[in-house]
Amino acid sequence: MGIPSEMRDAWAAKRKNPFFIASPSEDQRLINSRNCTQEGVRAGAKAASIACVVSAVPTLTACRMIPWAKANLNYTAQALIISAASIAAYFITADKTILECARRNAQYGKSA
Repeated sequence: MGIPSEMRDAWAAKRKNPFFIASPSEDQRLINSRNCTQEGVRAGAKAASIACVVSAVPTLTACRMIPWAKANLNYTAQALIISAASIAAYFITADKTILECARRNAQYGKSA
């Protein structure tokens, strides 16, 4: 019970030949959006790595020296604290970077 070969071939041909031909400005928009996404990923990864170190040092130090933290924060809690800070930094920074890049490209598109 699969897709009949004629229908599969028709769908494959339909994918290769779209109904419309993209204009050069549309191609440029796609390139700009990919560049914005890549820029956001790079900035987010950089922010996440910094946040990981910045949150790991005090968390691990507190769990070694403060009696309450030593008694109540096991390894899972420590990992959750560090990873939550890293994940939040990644998504916030990536989102801000992508929006700023898109805003910059929109202003560039209006003036041209």
